[in-house]
Amino acid sequence: MAFHYELRFGGVGGQGSLTAGTILAHAAVFRTKYYATQVPTYTSQVRGGAAKADIIISDEPITFPESTNVDFFLSTHQKAYDAYKGDLKEGAYVLVDSGLVVVPDEDAKKYKVYEYPLVRTAKYEIGNVVTMNILAVGICLGLTEVLPIDAVRDTVKEEVPAAFLDMNMKAFDMGLEVGRKFKAEGPTKK
Repeated sequence: MAFHYELRFGGVGGQGSLTAGTILAHAAVFRTKYYATQVPTYTSQVRGGAAKADIIISDEPITFPESTNVDFFLSTHQKAYDAYKGDLKEGAYVLVDSGLVVVPDEDAKKYKVYEYPLVRTAKYEIGNVVTMNILAVGICLGLTEVLPIDAVRDTVKEEVPAAFLDMNMKAFDMGLEVGRKFKAEGPTKK
């Protein structure tokens, strides 16, 4: 059976959702045998408006680039959660910032919901809130294992500004650890 995986990174403008999607798509295309698409969507507000990046990774050429059956959804803002949860498949992984997004109980029955303080961790444990998107990429990878870790790690090194490389690699590694723990222990919201 063909490999086909759909991811959606949602937030508001300025949180790095589009950059996170670009990193995964670039890692898939340039460092593995997979095909990938990345389709960004954002409102007319540059900062503060809902934004998302849909990424499809497949071992076959992708003929339709829109996500319609999302396997993994990250939301770092309630606006993005409410606007973009519509295409999630039953049993999809849902990762939300526990300080910014409230997942309704009925959604927790349909999806595997993981709550984590992404912004707070990036700001106070890693040292800069701009690393939140890389922290989320690490959690996504640890949880889903959708791509080889080294392929994504090397892509992060290429895509982030050199001045913030060490901080972003710390975020990536911390995210991997959290994602692996989530995978072993199961959803945090049941």
